[in-house]
Amino acid sequence: MPATFVVVPLWQGSVSARAMSLADGAAAIQGDLPSAATVLVDVPVEAGESLGTGVQRYSAIRRVRERTEEALATVQGLPITIGGDCGASVAAVAHALRRTGGDLAVLWLDAHPDLNTPDSSPSGGFGGMTLRAITGDGADGLALDPQLRVAPGRLVLGGARAIDDEERRFIDEHDVPTMTVEDLSDPTVVIAALEATGATHVFVHIDLDVLDPSALAGLSYPLPFGIGASELVALIRAVTARFPLAGAAIAGFAPRSPDSAADDLPTILRLVGALASAGADRES
Repeated sequence: MPATFVVVPLWQGSVSARAMSLADGAAAIQGDLPSAATVLVDVPVEAGESLGTGVQRYSAIRRVRERTEEALATVQGLPITIGGDCGASVAAVAHALRRTGGDLAVLWLDAHPDLNTPDSSPSGGFGGMTLRAITGDGADGLALDPQLRVAPGRLVLGGARAIDDEERRFIDEHDVPTMTVEDLSDPTVVIAALEATGATHVFVHIDLDVLDPSALAGLSYPLPFGIGASELVALIRAVTARFPLAGAAIAGFAPRSPDSAADDLPTILRLVGALASAGADRES
């Protein structure tokens, strides 16, 4: 199943002063993808309005989700979503759920769990609410429908190093497995956690800030003590060798300049290649 890349230069889910750099990052990655296997989602220029939802730029984010779902509906091969911010993953996970009939675990590799709600979020940025929306909690039109959502018992978090109080409460209440950076360096630990979910397919989300800042400069929220690039590539290959990959997403590339983007792209493309090869390997 060859990969199709769905590029979603969504920036409105970030509240960083460099949020629009996320659109530049998605465009930089797109420049190195095969054009015949790439679909670009049109993201509005305007920021959008919250419309009383507690989500900054809600209207634009919702419009992009609808457009992303339309784009994904045309994909025949393995869909790999390229953000933008993490909000692009909501439509991608919904698509994977439909394809698998709900038989899906989500491996969320991110320095932040993204498990806030509009009520608990300290910023109102949807990027920090994305995974909670995937479980069905959040603003109407962004949270997945209760009939098409990922239950908390099918989440595996990896590499989180900044966890808010509400996120910790949710993790503890639902006993969500939380893999440390050291755990990620041993793929057997992660695979065991995914096996324990009972799902037979996996969706892999990678926010690039799961990496150590020494591995990648173009991060909006760099946090020290992340995983190395080689270890992350090895983890992806091990997980996708064990489970069919139903979809994947890469988010969070915010280069400061075209020159710095060029410096970071080889690392990002190694991750893209590891994900894309999963579909090719299973097809062969």
